[in-house]
Amino acid sequence: MKLNNNKILITGGASGIGFAMAERFIKENNTVIICGRRADALAEAKEKLPTVITHQCDLTNEADRVALYTWIANEHPDTNVLVNNAGIQQWMNVTDEDFFARAQTEMATNMEAPVHLSHLFLKHKALTTIMNVTSGLSFVPLTKVPVYSATKAFFHSFTLSLRQLVAPHNIEVVEVIPPALNTDLGGKGLHDYAPPVSEFIESIFNQLAGGANEVTFGFSETVSKAGQEVLQPIFNRMNQN
Repeated sequence: MKLNNNKILITGGASGIGFAMAERFIKENNTVIICGRRADALAEAKEKLPTVITHQCDLTNEADRVALYTWIANEHPDTNVLVNNAGIQQWMNVTDEDFFARAQTEMATNMEAPVHLSHLFLKHKALTTIMNVTSGLSFVPLTKVPVYSATKAFFHSFTLSLRQLVAPHNIEVVEVIPPALNTDLGGKGLHDYAPPVSEFIESIFNQLAGGANEVTFGFSETVSKAGQEVLQPIFNRMNQN
């Protein structure tokens, strides 16, 4: 992937990995657009990154996704990179009363939205790259986040197919596979033990500069390359009662 002189849309770019990517892409001399649900989070991101362009939308809503694409096509037709980063993580049990309602929101955000946006942006003539942010849990699930893990496994599989399907159109598909990082994903404090986002960003940008189309870090590097004989013991350790 070319790392400079792009115009890049990052979904869920106001916080966490999305914000860190926006910050680094700006440093690499790119124009960055971020979108998200919360106006206050977008305003805070804009204060920290004055050159970033913000757009409020709810990606769980089909009409909002279409409106986002239409806005990009009309107002920023030179946007050539789509980063499907937005995601939510629900810590829950299948026996919880509100399990299915929360699962539906998670599936809409983590699966429906990036699939739909990928389809929409393939009509966009300037598009050169789609970057999908999956997870190390694509390969080995954490049962405390059962639907999140399943959505990321789906998204990883979709990304592999997408890369093959759009290759004849000269569109590159990059998969970013993070491990647990010190962000508020899933709730404040849940990932305080994890590596800082800054280390992850530095690593993946070095890999991107080297031409990689699948970038990993730490735990996600281990599990993405492991066979079942390695994954099963990891699953057992991760999911001890």
